[in-house]
Amino acid sequence: MNQLSADTLRDDHRLSSSALRTPAPQARVSSPCPLDALYRRESACLLAYFSRCVGRERARDLVQDVFVRAATSPQLTDLRNPAGFLFRIARNLLVDEARRQKCRIKTVPLVENTDAPCCAKQEDRIEVEETTGRFEAALAQLPDKTAGIFRMNRFEKKSYRQIHQELGIALPTVDYHMMKALAHLRTVFADRV
Repeated sequence: MNQLSADTLRDDHRLSSSALRTPAPQARVSSPCPLDALYRRESACLLAYFSRCVGRERARDLVQDVFVRAATSPQLTDLRNPAGFLFRIARNLLVDEARRQKCRIKTVPLVENTDAPCCAKQEDRIEVEETTGRFEAALAQLPDKTAGIFRMNRFEKKSYRQIHQELGIALPTVDYHMMKALAHLRTVFADRV
């Protein structure tokens, strides 16, 4: 068992024992945008949990992945224990991370003469164009700062720390803008899930 898996299991045990000490909330999450409140309430705990397991820089991305998975879950509006739900997703992400580290796949570069790309079907091309247009329109609806931060993270592949340093804003502000952008995109593409 590698170090990441052992740390994950140990932290999972700590989480389950700490969950026994604090009573689970009985009310269901039913506000119009439960993800915002859930993010504000639980992101710091998730960040601390991931930081212990994989380091602070990777932890920020994993926290976002937890909320992306939660946002796409049909169970989001019917939770009895939202924190437990998020930490289960977090644990599953760490297990996935450990598996990826255990079996890295070597990639082979594309040889242009032997591996020619196949042409996409017309329907696929039209669907891609429609989705891209819808995506661009959704980003245009966001405030410039939020859309810019989203583009820097998702298209330019910049980490939260790099965005924070480049724009001169606090790391939690980067988190906030990313969460707003992801929540907006979720509502725009809700019919696609």
